[in-house]
Amino acid sequence: MDKMEKKKGLLVVSFGTSVNETCKKTIDVIEKRLQEEFSEYVVYRAWTSKKIIKKIRERDGVKIDTVAEAMEHMFCDGVEDIMVQPTHVIDGIENEQMTEDVLAYRERFASLRFGKPLLVDKKDLEGVTEAVMEEFGDLSKDEALVFMGHGTVHKAHRIYQALDAEFKNSGYPYVFLGTVEASPSLERLIERVRAYGVKKVRLAPFMVVAGDHALHDMSGDSKKSWKNLFEAAGFEVRCVLKGLGEYRGIQRLYVQHVKEALRKC
Repeated sequence: MDKMEKKKGLLVVSFGTSVNETCKKTIDVIEKRLQEEFSEYVVYRAWTSKKIIKKIRERDGVKIDTVAEAMEHMFCDGVEDIMVQPTHVIDGIENEQMTEDVLAYRERFASLRFGKPLLVDKKDLEGVTEAVMEEFGDLSKDEALVFMGHGTVHKAHRIYQALDAEFKNSGYPYVFLGTVEASPSLERLIERVRAYGVKKVRLAPFMVVAGDHALHDMSGDSKKSWKNLFEAAGFEVRCVLKGLGEYRGIQRLYVQHVKEALRKC
């Protein structure tokens, strides 16, 4: 690198996961894809879940930066221009806190740019719908695709409802999106799927990683797991333990969000 050239850093911020296998298939792959697309940048990693960071450090002896630590790290490395790309699904609590943490360091850098999380506007809804359906071209006519999102009390939760509507408006009435921690309730979701008139359900996580929620809340052995509750309601259930981060189309959208952010400057 020319001594006069400014060092550029691309900070990829994820919530994180304690399930190493899904991390390799999702977060690691997204970071690699971004490094390939933006080779002039040095890619850095930060996770927003301090609980998961602590667990990984104690269990595996692996140190993962918080957002603040990553900013300090980049400053010490001599980075001057920073591009921040979250892998967060929505612009909710985690993304807002991440933004606040990054902006606390703005005076230390020559430039600072942010890419959008996965779902923010109409263009994102269309892109995600296309990317998701690329993965599920083998659905049969008597089968519904039901996604488990995370959900939040934040106002950004309504983007999940908008995406559910986007699937149906785009010609996929058999795709349904529910969440673990917010509306619609699982009971209401089961009612909607039953009203559609199918007997088979394919469950998949609408989360970047197929982590604890996918392994336990969605497909686990508990009587309260989505799999068992759908089966108790009379459906034949198949679970897909594949995070959104594994979808090539979703990876492509994160790349696009970086490009869009760079074009604005």
